[in-house]
Amino acid sequence: MPAPASTHQQALNYALRHSDWAAIRYSSETTTWRSIRNDKPEGNDTSLDEGAMCEVLVDGHFGYAATADLSLAGLQRAFDRAIATTRATSRHKAQAFTVSERPRALGNYRSARGRDLDALSLGEITDCLLAASQAMQLSDQLVNRTASATLVQTRIDYYSSNGSETHQSFDMLDVTLSATAVDAAESQTRSWSRTGQLGGEVFNRATLIAHAERTAREALALLAAENCPSGRMDLVLMPDQMMLQIHESIGHPLELDRILGDERNYAGWSFVKPEDFGRLQYGSPLMNVSFDPTRANELASYDFDDGGNPATREMLIENGVLKRGLGSLESQLRSGLSGVANFRSASWNRAPIDRMANINLEPGSSSLEALIAQVEHGVLMHTNRSWSIDDYRNKFQFGCEYGQLIENGRLGRVVRNPNYRGVTVDFWNRLAGVGSHDEVFGTLNCGKGEPSQVIRVGHASPPCLFRDVEVFGGQS
Repeated sequence: MPAPASTHQQALNYALRHSDWAAIRYSSETTTWRSIRNDKPEGNDTSLDEGAMCEVLVDGHFGYAATADLSLAGLQRAFDRAIATTRATSRHKAQAFTVSERPRALGNYRSARGRDLDALSLGEITDCLLAASQAMQLSDQLVNRTASATLVQTRIDYYSSNGSETHQSFDMLDVTLSATAVDAAESQTRSWSRTGQLGGEVFNRATLIAHAERTAREALALLAAENCPSGRMDLVLMPDQMMLQIHESIGHPLELDRILGDERNYAGWSFVKPEDFGRLQYGSPLMNVSFDPTRANELASYDFDDGGNPATREMLIENGVLKRGLGSLESQLRSGLSGVANFRSASWNRAPIDRMANINLEPGSSSLEALIAQVEHGVLMHTNRSWSIDDYRNKFQFGCEYGQLIENGRLGRVVRNPNYRGVTVDFWNRLAGVGSHDEVFGTLNCGKGEPSQVIRVGHASPPCLFRDVEVFGGQS
């Protein structure tokens, strides 16, 4: 006798009785959070979240229903709901779709990392974080010292009625150190973080202690510093601030669902218009930006998006000219524009939408020293601490933790409360120098969508020089 079909195959066969195509995306995610504050444990939490999203194509319309009941009966009930709601709403669809928007996908992905996170004990993690907290105790002025770690282990299995079967496992890690120094009414905070698809090798006690000591010293230096001067001047942004600059003024405005208007009720539109692709001089000729989910250790690396589309490296901006958007196969069909494999979901109970993944500014040819040497009067800034950008991702104002003046090509004294503002296209056309070596950063908490989805994204960038930018100081 033939072997019985697996649960997922039986559920797919059941769905096909009343749909043209069906898929199941299983997701299981374990999140562990550890935190030390002023040498005392503050948080020690572990959570498990798992379930399945059932997707169907009915009358040219895709629809979804999620369930935490992974039995055959539970999956069948979810498919019944998905089919019913999809049939009811298909008469209002914005576009007729076919199975072409869900290509057959086969393959496996696993995060590249050193030491397996499962091999780490709670004692090892706590010991490293405690040592980092203690290392920041350089002065009584350091009133708040925190060391935290978030470990996320995710497994996604995807099956479809047209033969897709993918298995992807992700080990994601964020370690953050922070020191706040206070003197009377003045307070300054300095932080450091390491984020990516990484393993237990990050918990190196000596390395974390070195970062902690530097973080504390810089917090004290900020406390004693003067406010950043105001005026138009040259600006060197370090990779930990370039991360946010890329995220807000490149990543979000290039998402095709924003350009199509899907996000306008929640996260806003985009200043980019469909006719801008292939024409808009987004930045100077030094600006080259890639979508690269293939880069090892970056936070949003993967082999397939959540619609089964194989992920490949694509150039979004070349020599400053806008070439390609961040849109799934569905958005590509609707807009007539080229996109990428970025149909991503935050969880088993969320339908995929257009999300940025790894958006990287490609390295140039200048050393940091060479960038600084080109500046007669300017400021170098590290690490975002505040941001504001309009609903079209056009006008922005960003504040940083740590600044240093540059005079006559030399790096000078520390300044506190450094800020800068600009308009996206004008700002990127002021790009006058790109460093030769990049650094990888990321965030676990990029929000978008209704209902809300919080997802992980990565950004790699070298330091960059911008000419004649509006810089200003501020109060604590």
